[in-house]
Amino acid sequence: MDPKFWHDKWEQLDIAFHQDAAHVMLAAHFDRLALARGSRVFVPLCGKSLDMAWLLGQGYRVVGAELSEIAVRQFFEGLDVTPAISEVGDLILYSAEGIDIFVGDIFDLTSGLLGQVDAIYDRAALVALPKEMRQKYSAHLRSITNTAPQFLIVFVYDQSLQDGPPFSLSDEEVAQHYGKTYEIELLESTDVPGGLKGLCPAVENAWLLK
Repeated sequence: MDPKFWHDKWEQLDIAFHQDAAHVMLAAHFDRLALARGSRVFVPLCGKSLDMAWLLGQGYRVVGAELSEIAVRQFFEGLDVTPAISEVGDLILYSAEGIDIFVGDIFDLTSGLLGQVDAIYDRAALVALPKEMRQKYSAHLRSITNTAPQFLIVFVYDQSLQDGPPFSLSDEEVAQHYGKTYEIELLESTDVPGGLKGLCPAVENAWLLK
């Protein structure tokens, strides 16, 4: 997908995908990862998600990756925190106590730059990518995190009725991406109130990958 698509979304504040509270499935199930407080959680394609603030509030450290610098600046403004900003390779790093966010193309993020990852929280990354990019993304994610355990949330719907993003990911596709390297457990499957964008029925599935 052309990065311009996402840059335009943020520049025009066309960000209906942004939620004004932490995701209910995150609060309900994240403890299934059994992480110690202080563990470092990677949030790919994080935007300015308040899920990161929730994770910080639970005592975890957070590291994010996001294409849009606008989103990252707005996230720190929302925390009322002034981050340190530096260049690392082809990326820009925004850092404050307990949180680091890399700005740029996630495929430019290496394991050396990313550092320790104890778990992954993917609510907005896999579903944001078209099918031809998802295999590359899932392989890259496993590589740079040393196949860290993962809490994954996806949508399932009839994509002939409504195209993404967010895209639909069947149980079979989740298994294609991660079934060879993880034990996969479906934690919850819930109807999306009003359907996806109010246009077609959809469910949201929460997966535990360990």
